Amino acid sequence: MGGAQYMTIPSVDDGPQERVLTVSELTARIKDRLESAFASVYVVGEISRVQRAASGHMYLTLKDANAVLNAVVWRGPASALRFEPCEGVEVVAHGSLDVYPPRGSYQLVIVWMEPRGLGALQLAFQQLREKLEKEGLFRKELKKPLPPFPRRIGIVTSPTGAAIRDIINVISRRYPLVELYLMPSRVQGEGAALEIAAAIDALNQRMPGLDLIIVGRGGGSLEDLWPFNEEAVARAIHRSAIPIVSAVGHEIDFSISDFAADVRAATPTEAGEIVVPDAGELRQRLKETRIRLARDLSAVVERGRRELRSLTSSFAFRRPEAAFRQKAQEVDDLLEKLKTLFAHWVGRLRQMVESGGSRIEGLSPLRVLERGYSLTFGVDGQVLRSIAGLSVGDTMRTRLHQGEVISDVKALRNQPDPKPRKAHA
Repeated sequence: MGGAQYMTIPSVDDGPQERVLTVSELTARIKDRLESAFASVYVVGEISRVQRAASGHMYLTLKDANAVLNAVVWRGPASALRFEPCEGVEVVAHGSLDVYPPRGSYQLVIVWMEPRGLGALQLAFQQLREKLEKEGLFRKELKKPLPPFPRRIGIVTSPTGAAIRDIINVISRRYPLVELYLMPSRVQGEGAALEIAAAIDALNQRMPGLDLIIVGRGGGSLEDLWPFNEEAVARAIHRSAIPIVSAVGHEIDFSISDFAADVRAATPTEAGEIVVPDAGELRQRLKETRIRLARDLSAVVERGRRELRSLTSSFAFRRPEAAFRQKAQEVDDLLEKLKTLFAHWVGRLRQMVESGGSRIEGLSPLRVLERGYSLTFGVDGQVLRSIAGLSVGDTMRTRLHQGEVISDVKALRNQPDPKPRKAHA
């Protein structure tokens, strides 16, 4: 017969059974096996999310085309990173796998990380340079000029390195009048950047009368020169009231301190050549100047002699009374000419005034009245030009060439009476 299908479930007592695990127990087993199997692993991935906690720990996500991996960098390794991890940078990370039981998830605990294809130091250099450039620390208008003849120069470098020897040798040879003051500092290794920055600040505070400061060291690898790429050194150079020359490494080496300083020297030796003049060249220039001044002075004296000879041979010098009388006669002649010109211009002005007066008199209303015309004034004293405003009975005043006539208005007419027209049959 057909019917419902069923299956017999074996009893717990039938055969060997796996022990039932709690979630915590299972997670502990996974944690133990994963962490043992992946105690040291290198991973390549692209950073897609970065978060720094207040504790200093850094949480981020690594990803590729097919998977995502959570990662953490604890505070110690995070502070030792040479670059600032940011989204989109592909990195090589070294660490171990760790299981986080509260969330039942695993993550990569990173102890070392650097950008893939670009060294961490190089990336850090570019990041810091862009940051400080945006803040305006490298602007040309902030650069302070170096004094042409410094008297006191401060130096921040290692007291045992080649840089201090090169600087002292060059400056002593070129310009021995200057005084040099060394502020010792480490220029390589952990903490060197803070020492360099502190030395720059100390020179500004203790010796504000310095004419300039040289900061630098001899050549080396990028790691060796790295203290001069630290933000602390760049900001110390920026806030220095004393002009600073950066002299780090060789000619091909560029550091952040080069961009922040007032002047960059390719090497410590070049720094010594930049900051002081060459005494030998100065002596030669003084010699040439002395010769040129002597030549110019001789030319001035000779020109004065010629002028003096010309003056002593002149008529005025030989016969001053006659020269005086001659000049007096010339003055009299000029006065006579001035009198003649003055009389001529006075006559012309008189003619112009008389002519203008005649024209003005001809325009006078009184001259018009002489020709038989008259002026009639209304009751308001204004000259009448029409009958507008007059009324029968108003009194008018008429001005003639001789005397006035007072009359009353008896009638007003706009037009004279028309003449009678002849009628046609």
